[in-house]
Amino acid sequence: MTTATTPTYAYEHLVTLEETNLVGNVYFTNYLRWQGHCRERFLAERAPGVLRALRGELALVTVDCHCAYFSELYAMDRVGIRMSLTASGDHRVSMGFDYYRTNAPVPQLVARGGQTVACMRRTGQDLRPVPVPDELREALAPYRNAAGSAP
Repeated sequence: MTTATTPTYAYEHLVTLEETNLVGNVYFTNYLRWQGHCRERFLAERAPGVLRALRGELALVTVDCHCAYFSELYAMDRVGIRMSLTASGDHRVSMGFDYYRTNAPVPQLVARGGQTVACMRRTGQDLRPVPVPDELREALAPYRNAAGSAP
């Protein structure tokens, strides 16, 4: 969960018809996809070396992912996803995501989610835990929320 004083990495998204269901609202799995989009854009902008390392032996394995929904989104809504660091350990990083409808007169919190990723190294057929890469730890540090542990 972010607070007014928590710095966040922001990703803006325009909801398309493709992301809605027959009822007209956004299908629930899209919120989880947007977490991935936000995380990947963060890596591209703030930790490009980590993104390059994913082509090699490094793997970021999602071990937990969740989302709570408070209000529906519809096609052509603008949604701002705000990501913060909620916890960091030896080989795991947890991020929080707040989803805001930004085309409302006042941004409206419509969902809140989170995910934990484990840093792993591919060794043959196995995956082994490895420390969070320094570049990723340093890139996430400014986005630590008050509840998060020191990266």
